[in-house]
Amino acid sequence: MRRRLDLAVGMIPLPAVLFLDEPTVGLDPRGRNEVWRAIRELVTEGTSVLLTTQYLDEADQLASRINVIESGRVVAEGAPEDLKSLIGDDRLEFVVHDAGRMGIAASVAARWGEGEPVVDGDTRRIGVRVPDGAAALPVAIRSLDEAGIAIDDLALRRPTLDEVFLHLTGRRDDGRKDGTVDGAGSITTGREVTA
Repeated sequence: MRRRLDLAVGMIPLPAVLFLDEPTVGLDPRGRNEVWRAIRELVTEGTSVLLTTQYLDEADQLASRINVIESGRVVAEGAPEDLKSLIGDDRLEFVVHDAGRMGIAASVAARWGEGEPVVDGDTRRIGVRVPDGAAALPVAIRSLDEAGIAIDDLALRRPTLDEVFLHLTGRRDDGRKDGTVDGAGSITTGREVTA
């Protein structure tokens, strides 16, 4: 309730520019969605919003421009989709029904994917980069079917802002640093203003 009250006070009267620092910290999903809806309404009514957040799904939902900040320096700036394109192509991921068919499934995926498929034997998941996800989907389904590979799940996904942040700040998935960039990082987002 305190977060909601703080946000409501900041919106009276309708400001030309509104600065929000971590506006959804501590909110449940319903409360977060209410805050997001309020922010979108403000932008529609002409308010420029500068938002700092470490919730990258929030940045992806709300921001038209994003600055990635590492150790007090902007290391990247752009629209969410532009930043995601820094990581590379779409990924096609599928779960093989029969673990014994993983090797065959990986070799099939290597034919229409780019690079070596990533295989996770524990989850029976195979992922491969594809330059055009929409075009790759029917090819993948047809080739897996022709090879007699039954699948339990199939997903096309773009890189996430989490992956962008980890890539840009030199952090590996296990949290250890790569490269020489040091210090904490954050995402500053803005709609209608460049953060």
